[in-house]
Amino acid sequence: MATSPPRPELPPEPVRLESRAASDLRFIRETMQSAETFTAVPGRGGAAMGLVGLSAAALAAWLPGSEAFLWVWIIAAGLALSLGGLAMARKARSAGSRFLSVAGRRFVLGLAPPLTAAAVLTAVLWRAGDSDAIPGAWLLLYGAGVVSAGAFSVRPVPVMGGAFMALGLLTFLAPAAWANAMLGLGFGGLHLLFGIEIARRHGG
Repeated sequence: MATSPPRPELPPEPVRLESRAASDLRFIRETMQSAETFTAVPGRGGAAMGLVGLSAAALAAWLPGSEAFLWVWIIAAGLALSLGGLAMARKARSAGSRFLSVAGRRFVLGLAPPLTAAAVLTAVLWRAGDSDAIPGAWLLLYGAGVVSAGAFSVRPVPVMGGAFMALGLLTFLAPAAWANAMLGLGFGGLHLLFGIEIARRHGG
């Protein structure tokens, strides 16, 4: 019985030039985004956060009792973070970029876990009757978050985070009576100092 000759294999379909170019462009764009630096950290917004911190320190110094002291700083933290977030979004928009770009998401994800840990530790330490440890924990964990988030931002940001961490360590070692001054020095003074520096070098 005769067998039919094998069919010749067809050559593979050539890749369309425009499809290859689109794929290459997508790869280049994703690579550039992954190496992007988050430059929307606002200088003036950071300085405004510093003014909130200095105001909180002045107010807390006049209020008696650890509970009033704690609430002043919690409210100030919420206000300062809101101002910072709005300032970041505004700076990103004025630069023609998205706040939650690849680098922006990395910045937020680097900052969020330490801030969440600080909130949890605040409740735990308060219930345990160890409120004297709260200011040091705030400074240390906020600094750790800024260092982590600042790995994807301009150089003054991680430097500021390191300064917060050092101040947090000093707060643990200092007398409890210094706590309000240390918080004012950190959330007020450091934010104001580095905010002015960032505004001078990077705008915003």
